[in-house]
Amino acid sequence: MDAVPETLLRAGDVPSSMRGTFERIIRKAQDKICSSIEAVDGCKFGQDAWTRPGGGGGVTRVLQDGNVWEKAGVGVSIVFGKMPQEAYQAATGTNTSTSAGKDDMVSFFAASISCVMHPRNPHCPTMHFNYRYFETEEWNGSPAQWWFGGGTDITPSYVNEEDMRHFHGVYKRVCDAHDPSYYPRFKQWADDYFLIKHRNERLGLGGIFFDNLRDQPREDLLHFSADALEAVCEAYLPIIEWHKDDPYTETQKEWQQLRRGRYVEYNLIYDRGTTFGLKTGGRTESILMSLPLTCRFEYCHQMAPASPEADLLDACTNPRTWV
Repeated sequence: MDAVPETLLRAGDVPSSMRGTFERIIRKAQDKICSSIEAVDGCKFGQDAWTRPGGGGGVTRVLQDGNVWEKAGVGVSIVFGKMPQEAYQAATGTNTSTSAGKDDMVSFFAASISCVMHPRNPHCPTMHFNYRYFETEEWNGSPAQWWFGGGTDITPSYVNEEDMRHFHGVYKRVCDAHDPSYYPRFKQWADDYFLIKHRNERLGLGGIFFDNLRDQPREDLLHFSADALEAVCEAYLPIIEWHKDDPYTETQKEWQQLRRGRYVEYNLIYDRGTTFGLKTGGRTESILMSLPLTCRFEYCHQMAPASPEADLLDACTNPRTWV
């Protein structure tokens, strides 16, 4: 589209509904986060507004070849219509077989904001977040459902304990303000979810993650998701400011590129959001904006024992407690 519409909701959706409220939250967050990134980087995001033939659309903003970030993307999508069983299973994380026919479709609504930041400096971590609200109508004997999902996680190339205490500390504070059980529960969930199973190592050093969350009133979960989204800049940008001008070697840059290769493996093989987007006919460029601009795949890479690189791999293999 040439211009961003005032709303991406389906005609007839009430602006004051949960759908409308969540759209306003994520579009406001997209504006704030992009402005904050631009202030640090000095370069501007490009923007695409797009429509989905099956229903809905989105706004994708990407900063590429910046001064601080090689690639940074923040995308909002509001999609609705009908999805195949395999997309429903990807969205819910289930593989339950059903008696429905192969072509039986599920009516759904999904609103989300997602972001990945890939900095140039290997001492600056990659950061990812996604927050989403989902609804389905009654299908194959299952009642109509709603749920929230998402989280914020961090993927450094090197372990810096002060950075991790800051990042995890911000999210522990956000979680504790809503429910003291949230941080340990969602931190463990992140450690379990961001597992590259074929390598038995985590993507990074975690954060918080939750999905299919509907065990509290909808308004309460909405406020929690909004607060976690609001905390992104506080949790991440100070770390970038601390390290964006750190000196680094070619070896350290190569290690960062290898870790980005792991990022690609995880995103294309295991990430449910990627799977869901592709199976529901989403916009491919927007779905895959999370991939790094550059990465490296090296055959049988070996690192020195007791090196900083080995320490990072150990932390990815054996999740640590940061706060």
